[in-house]
Amino acid sequence: MSGGRLYDGFVPGRFPIDAYGNGGFRFADMSHRGSILVLPSGVRAWPIDTITELTTESLAPIFAEGDALELLLLGTGADIAAIPERFRLRFREARIGLDVMQTGAAARTYNILLAENRRVGAALIAVP
Repeated sequence: MSGGRLYDGFVPGRFPIDAYGNGGFRFADMSHRGSILVLPSGVRAWPIDTITELTTESLAPIFAEGDALELLLLGTGADIAAIPERFRLRFREARIGLDVMQTGAAARTYNILLAENRRVGAALIAVP
């Protein structure tokens, strides 16, 4: 993939994460530097470098998935970090389960749940 970026920031379809680290991810025979959202609708670039950068706007694509998504795995980078309660409440209101863990654990768990054909997504902050 040229430039290591997603085409127009989005690749439709469901894909396992083949590799992570070095500031990015590999999936669907492509690589991307930076964080990604891996949702039932596809994979998109996610302009988040740390958990402190989460905003309502950065989470909007997750909630736009509607009933296609029952669980989101939030990979917080190399270390686990808490997310603000207002965001946890938003997930509860949307009836989307939320598991927060290190990015590596989130990517591995996502792959397992995807193989089980679960309605799962992942918000993965890139790790060095």
